Amino acid sequence: MNAGGIGARFEQRALDLLEHAGLELVERNWRSRFGEIDLVMREANMLVFVEVRYRRNPHFGGGAASVGPAKREKLTRAAQGFLQAHPRLASLPCRFDVIAFDGDADAPASDWQRAAFEAC
Repeated sequence: MNAGGIGARFEQRALDLLEHAGLELVERNWRSRFGEIDLVMREANMLVFVEVRYRRNPHFGGGAASVGPAKREKLTRAAQGFLQAHPRLASLPCRFDVIAFDGDADAPASDWQRAAFEAC
């Protein structure tokens, strides 16, 4: 999700949700030549790469469904780049979560999918 406007608003909502659940922020909007990771979090000894999605109209599967094979591949490559750039974190197990917000932007439904796909 982009860092401007509505994207930043939903990234902040996702960050608030994750921090409330006890995860710690490692990095926000980490960019590499392979793509961007919205949030990199730490949950105990687990590194969590988080993709944040918002869709006003959930009729085509909503935000979570929009993270298809091509996006998963980009996220996996970006995560590999992150781990190369942060060798002290590279030994941690990792997972990919998706936090999807759907519906009215002022009162969206949220869906946190832990381990939404495997890549590590």
